[in-house]
Amino acid sequence: MSGKPLWASALMAGSLITCAAMLARPAWALDVLLAEQNISATPAGAMVPAASACPRGAPGQPLQLAEAVARALCSNPKTRQAWTKVKIQAAMVGQARAAYLPQVSGNLQAVQERSVIDIKNEPTYGSDYKARVRSGDVTLSWLLFDFGAREATLTNANMQLEAARATQDATLQTVFAETAKDYYATQAAMSALKAAAEVERMTRKTMDAAGTRADRGVVPITDALQAQTQHEQAVFNLTKAQGEAQTALGKLASGMALAPDMPLEVPEVTDTQGPGKAFSESVAELMDTVRKNHPSVRAAQAQYEAALAKVSKTSRQGLPRIDLVAKYSRNNQPESLGLQGLPTLPATSRQTYVGLQMSIPFFEGFTRNYQVDQAQAEAEDAQEQLDAARQQVALDVWSQWQALSTATQNVQNSTNLLTIAGQSQRAAQQRYEAGVGNILELLNTQTDLTNAQQRRIQALTDWDYARIDLASKLGRLDASDLQQMDQKSAP
Repeated sequence: MSGKPLWASALMAGSLITCAAMLARPAWALDVLLAEQNISATPAGAMVPAASACPRGAPGQPLQLAEAVARALCSNPKTRQAWTKVKIQAAMVGQARAAYLPQVSGNLQAVQERSVIDIKNEPTYGSDYKARVRSGDVTLSWLLFDFGAREATLTNANMQLEAARATQDATLQTVFAETAKDYYATQAAMSALKAAAEVERMTRKTMDAAGTRADRGVVPITDALQAQTQHEQAVFNLTKAQGEAQTALGKLASGMALAPDMPLEVPEVTDTQGPGKAFSESVAELMDTVRKNHPSVRAAQAQYEAALAKVSKTSRQGLPRIDLVAKYSRNNQPESLGLQGLPTLPATSRQTYVGLQMSIPFFEGFTRNYQVDQAQAEAEDAQEQLDAARQQVALDVWSQWQALSTATQNVQNSTNLLTIAGQSQRAAQQRYEAGVGNILELLNTQTDLTNAQQRRIQALTDWDYARIDLASKLGRLDASDLQQMDQKSAP
């Protein structure tokens, strides 16, 4: 036989093409079983559906809230890890679906063979021949029936994928809220820094005025010393505010997967008009809804159903299975006539078989019993986790509802406090400059004004925290919230 058989050449060429295609294909390009078609294009899922919408390059100056959240959703390690787990589980679904298809494998072998036999003083009985031996085979195996083990495996994989997607949604809610709160905290820190600088300027002015009046003998030296003490305290607070502002900026940058020392410019806290998202339902209705629809509850529910499917899969894997098996092989191994001294002769051999194969696990050393017990215990644990998730989300909603109600009231309270403190400080300043007030009155009103400014900043920040946290606990943060942020930040 002078050349390769046509079937061998075709099989080798097909194998090479398949290997090259698998090595060269881009991610998710070969999804014949449609298991990976619903994977989001970005780690941000539906919140930032297009990869081109993820912010790139240097942050905006100033950095707006919508950009900060979008950067975190696209680049934060938590969202990327949740996205990766969805891809892993989608591939597992593909593997479970592939179990319904036949398995075909081929084997090719080419050997250069030489055999030399030298018999001393009897050259007639010796031999010397060379041969190129080529062999190949194709094997098919197709599982036809296994009492539902494949179906249970596929159900388990589908539920695990659903759990991964729900977990991704919950992670996006959490990262959205964390980034927004980090942004608000940075705004508060920048506003506190500005307020501390203003207090330092005001106390320095008072210190200079008290020192001048003490030098003239108009007021005792204790007035100047008290004013100087107040100023030094303001300098201390200013230094502290500077450090806290830098810490907040670093935390915000890190949440966006940027270096903590990345220069950022964040606007100060401004008075807002009201919540960007209305919650018209009662707190009882919200808790009832969140027990059913929150992503973390959906993830726990899917994990429980996956655990039940695993119980079925584990038990059914111990039952018989029936496979269709087939094989075709061919080789050109030379054959000898069996007589010493005669050369081997060229030959071709073929082998074909097709049939049914039944596998029956008669005894597995009780391993299967314990595997089923383990799977049932894991299902019970998943049930407990589901109950715990429902209870936790209801508590979270209740707590954040109360926090939002309190924060909303304190925004108005802080407005009244700041107005009164400002009027009191201005009156005390005028009285002191007119010589009818004393230094303690002035310093006390300055302290009250400083505290009122800090409480105003904190009240606005708490309100922002509470409303974004409640929306997150309800699982209602979505792409529309990013759009609203863009509209609010537009000039």
